Amino acid sequence: MKTVAFIGLGTMGKPMAANLLKKHYPVIVYNRTADKAVDLLDLGAKVAVTPSDAVKQADIVITMLSTDAVVLDTFYGEEGILQGLRSGQIVIDCSTVSPETSRKLYKELLSHDVDFIDAPVTGSKPAAEDGTLVFMLGGNEEAIEEVRGVFEAMGRKLVFMGPSGSGSHAKLAHNTMVGINALGLVEGLSMVTKAGLNAADFLDIVLAGGANSRQAELKGSKIINRDFSNQFSLQLMLKDLLLAGNVANGYQLPSPMLRAATSIFQMGLAKGLGDEDLCSVVQCYEDWMSEQVGGKPEQPAGNGSGQDRRRSTRIQLNIKLHLSVYQWEQEGSFSGQTLDATLVDLSESGIQIVSSFPLAQDMFVVIHFQPEAGLPPVTARIIRIEHDDNGLFRYGCMLSGLPPYVRVKLEEYIRMKSE
Repeated sequence: MKTVAFIGLGTMGKPMAANLLKKHYPVIVYNRTADKAVDLLDLGAKVAVTPSDAVKQADIVITMLSTDAVVLDTFYGEEGILQGLRSGQIVIDCSTVSPETSRKLYKELLSHDVDFIDAPVTGSKPAAEDGTLVFMLGGNEEAIEEVRGVFEAMGRKLVFMGPSGSGSHAKLAHNTMVGINALGLVEGLSMVTKAGLNAADFLDIVLAGGANSRQAELKGSKIINRDFSNQFSLQLMLKDLLLAGNVANGYQLPSPMLRAATSIFQMGLAKGLGDEDLCSVVQCYEDWMSEQVGGKPEQPAGNGSGQDRRRSTRIQLNIKLHLSVYQWEQEGSFSGQTLDATLVDLSESGIQIVSSFPLAQDMFVVIHFQPEAGLPPVTARIIRIEHDDNGLFRYGCMLSGLPPYVRVKLEEYIRMKSE
């Protein structure tokens, strides 16, 4: 049986190496943090002190690393993989990296008479532990067939996608959907929580209906039980979305859902959730709505009408701003003017603006904050109008299409002005 060098013993790599050992493959392991190999010694693994040392003793080399930079350093660095290669070996990279990195390594190893296969996986930590991973493969089909048994020791399915880089392309498209699906689950759970409904009961509906997904199955109960232990970290999810964004940019392909998901996971990273499971991003939503998903449900205070919204806790303010008001002309163009106004209070459901200029309900206005705010213009719809005895109009406005990062910045600015 061929000897396997396994480099990278993180969340995924360690159980993958363990499954090879359980299938009686001789395995030599290397990890930058050596103590991660301790458990594998009991299963019969040997430990190498450098990547080069591991590769010299092996027929097949598998890498499972975190980022493009780490992968390239492991190959090209001092005592790296390239230093130990010999003709006829096969190298399998299971990391999620850019297609450019995969193709670069394919060409490099070809010059050493070594086959390189990009073989990222799907299934997360549970599938790595159970040996049920799915591999997306790019490279030489003959080389893939030669090491089929190695793949089958770690996974349940192999899908050949095409030439070098194809596996990495497929993985980034796949993880784009993972990130978007995860946020769909989080938003749905947040909505029912805010409505005072039981999130666990709602999850039962999701799992039984058309909204079901692998993310709902894997992450739903983790969110409700507040189990953010790492199966696939938030920072790696963000890394993959950023790589996918680069691919979409290269194709000049609009990807609005990818961009929105990337923005939200960036906020999760800024919140300090990088090392937790990707489902921990729900904590961003909990901050926005000041409630905890999976907590004890509360009965709604009313029927969701404007009267209920006005009962929301409000922050009293006095922030000067300008409004741009546009009107549609019969000739097919817009005319507009800029008005002085004051932001007087804020609630979770919108803002209230005071102006002496009469406006109409359902009109859209563009709000311009002072330069110190560093905020872009914000669009709002007027949903309520009150006229006082001083000739002033109070406009209840619902913010429209506000990107999450802008809302966070707006809240920070308002907090600063209210202190």
